[in-house]
Amino acid sequence: MPSRIEDYALIGDTHSAALVSRDGSIDWLCLPRFDSPACFAALLGDENSGRWRIAPVDPVLAVSRRYRGDTLVLETDMTTTSGTVRIVDAMYPRSGEHLVLRLVEGIEGTVRMRSETRIRFDYGSIVPWVRRFDDHTVVAVAGPDAVTLRTTAPMEGHDMATYSQFTVSAGQSVPFSLTWCPSHRPTHAHIDVRRAIDLTESWWADWMAGCTYDGQWQDAVRRSLITLKALTYAPTGGIVAAVTTSLPEMIGGVRNWDYRYCWLRDATITLLALLDAGFTSEATAWREWLLRAVAGDPSQVQIMYGVGGERRLPEYEVPWLPGYEGSAPVRVGNGAVDQFQLDVYGEVLDALHVARVATDVDGQDDSWALQSKLMEFLETGWRKPDEGIWEVRGPRRDFVHSKVMAWVAVDRAVKGITEWGLPGPLDRWTALRTEIHNEVCARGFDPARNTFTQFYGSTELDAALLNIPLVGFLPATDPRAVGTVAAVERELVQDGFVLRYPTAQDGAVDGLPAGEGAFLACTFWLADNYALSGRVREAQELFERLLALRNDVGLLAEEYDPALGRLVGNFPQAFSHVPLVNTARTLTDALRGRPRSRTDRAYPPGHFFG
Repeated sequence: MPSRIEDYALIGDTHSAALVSRDGSIDWLCLPRFDSPACFAALLGDENSGRWRIAPVDPVLAVSRRYRGDTLVLETDMTTTSGTVRIVDAMYPRSGEHLVLRLVEGIEGTVRMRSETRIRFDYGSIVPWVRRFDDHTVVAVAGPDAVTLRTTAPMEGHDMATYSQFTVSAGQSVPFSLTWCPSHRPTHAHIDVRRAIDLTESWWADWMAGCTYDGQWQDAVRRSLITLKALTYAPTGGIVAAVTTSLPEMIGGVRNWDYRYCWLRDATITLLALLDAGFTSEATAWREWLLRAVAGDPSQVQIMYGVGGERRLPEYEVPWLPGYEGSAPVRVGNGAVDQFQLDVYGEVLDALHVARVATDVDGQDDSWALQSKLMEFLETGWRKPDEGIWEVRGPRRDFVHSKVMAWVAVDRAVKGITEWGLPGPLDRWTALRTEIHNEVCARGFDPARNTFTQFYGSTELDAALLNIPLVGFLPATDPRAVGTVAAVERELVQDGFVLRYPTAQDGAVDGLPAGEGAFLACTFWLADNYALSGRVREAQELFERLLALRNDVGLLAEEYDPALGRLVGNFPQAFSHVPLVNTARTLTDALRGRPRSRTDRAYPPGHFFG
């Protein structure tokens, strides 16, 4: 049985990532890309679905773990009656290789250790052919995949697994490495594991040296930024929403989706968080990825793409995996790729606008041509109903948040003309911006209840409406925004956290069986609203409550189940770590007496958090 979601830590190489449990087991790993079929899939099944566990033979009395400073090098200390060992885990971020590093170090006494490696390609369905290459190397091959396992410890194979039994005393170490390559290529040369770990540590430390955040919550923000960087796919600049598929939004439920793709929404807000912290090279890489991915008819822009810009992401079920704690079905691919979500146009144009300011681009680049084409579509396309930010698998509606984000798209396009002198129909787009604003306020607001609603004509609420002040549609102090916050507090706050919408509990909107946890991003948005409207103490209290949900190494899933006291949903989740960074920024500004929405944060290069 897999560990609790919060018991996993992340290692990654900006090509893919692995989840390592507190008991020393790598239960999830896809190679060579985030969205490749998993070779360790015990997270969604059991040990026979593939895993790599290194742990003491004797019972473990205590476990502690941490990352080495501002890096993605993980250290796990395990104590038994005979001593203490440390397992160092990392993935080497070097182009052209896909390498998992594990180093067992003796800290105190002498500890008997055991390594068990069960490689199962294609989400646990394929047992590879394993052959011994030499005394310290085995190679597992099946179809296009080959994995090479090396260690100085003795190895033996039985029960469709590779085992090593060894002892380690204080001051001693035993290295392990696992390398993926296409099966038609030669086996990789020997790896100096300790040196590769040191190089990995230096790589992450060098990257984090560019961080400009100087607020109160250093540890939380810096760890979230590292996590967001780990979700970027270095070869193309794409940014995935999470490293997992099918971790349930409710234990035992069916809301189990594949998040290993590049949602335009998630990628753009990730980009904004990185830019706010001074990381501008990611903006250039992402902008180039975007231009390639969405090239073509602007009416055919998708809400998500593969990490290489792939458009076809067919969804299918994996029946041989029982799902996390029985949460079936396990899904690969995502059928929401075919949905129309109007809000992504606003997210994309907002991100390109901020990236232009942050990177000091002169505006005469292909991104403005793309924005102009997107605007041509939005001049009429903004009126279309859509599936909305929550990707409801039901009828399309005129979601208020979607219309607000259409306004954001037009507003940023107007700013491109007025602030940057870029070519475009200023009068027409200015009039359109006013038209959208007036319609949303007229048709999306319920004056009797003093709140915006989920969609035109609805009486339901939607936590996405908390974004209205954050994107500059209305000030947080506007009575309509204040009334919406009050309505959310009355109807969507449960056990101190925010639900996405009431019908997530009964399935009336999305047509799925009831049940999901509190959505963490929505709770961060509520804290932002508090800070922007002058309720700074309440904002800080709510933010600290959210920070307390992070696991022992600072990671968050998509949702939190207050009844179980557990993280749920895919993990780690960009859509949780991004608002953590943003709320820290909002609170930093508010505590310094100058609260600013995300719209007000267009600083010149080098002036973030100044």
